[in-house]
Amino acid sequence: MSVYERELSQGMHVVHDGPHQAPPLLLIHGSGAAGGCWDPMVPALAGSHHVIRVDLPGCGHSPPPDSYDVPAQARALAALLDGLGLRDVPVAGHSSGGYVATALAEQRPDLVGSLTMISTGPRLDALLPQPSFLRFLTGPPLGRLLWSVRSDAWIRVGISKTAARAVDVPQDLIAGVKSITYRAFRSVMRENAAYIAERNVPERLAPLGIPVLVIFGAADPRWDPASAHRYKTVPHARVEMLPDVGHLPLLEAPDATCALLLDFVATH
Repeated sequence: MSVYERELSQGMHVVHDGPHQAPPLLLIHGSGAAGGCWDPMVPALAGSHHVIRVDLPGCGHSPPPDSYDVPAQARALAALLDGLGLRDVPVAGHSSGGYVATALAEQRPDLVGSLTMISTGPRLDALLPQPSFLRFLTGPPLGRLLWSVRSDAWIRVGISKTAARAVDVPQDLIAGVKSITYRAFRSVMRENAAYIAERNVPERLAPLGIPVLVIFGAADPRWDPASAHRYKTVPHARVEMLPDVGHLPLLEAPDATCALLLDFVATH
């Protein structure tokens, strides 16, 4: 992987890959994660794009923000893109990163050329009974205790619980997860739920007129895979299901996910 720049901008740790003059592509991670979750996909993406990966405020190597709510995170991304002088940028979000991408498009449609939602639950009633480790983590005081003693091996096991295939968890992602405080993790989870409880994602996207690609694992253990088809209420949305893939297409099927993303970006 060719990383040409790491910086702290708008309260976020930002990593740039690929030629600076190439078309931009913004990647947004999900809850309790960091920009390292995209590591397996970056070499293929950076061959044709200026890839911009962020650690959202309070996540990974980014300092805590004043507010963890989704619109506030989107405003930080808008300021980042404004600072880079970019417009009409293809944006991809994994899991709850899709909520931040949606909020960015709601606030600043001039900045977003297209949206790719990967494993992004469309509404709260699509959430499945969660794996036991997630239930423990989101319920203090046990969750706080587990978070305080997490090791590399513990993080690998926890991440793999949301996959349907064996995955190789990038060390950069592990380092990013270890940097997140329990307060930040809980705050992000709470604010993400509040965002889609207020109004679900397809309803938010439908009036925007922005091209949308939805990629979902057909064996996702976090969100009902059938719920991906609720995005078909968004005009011209494209829904792609990956067989035998869980909640982590970025790690479970990076080649297939890259191919879908690059094909979509090329046509929009």
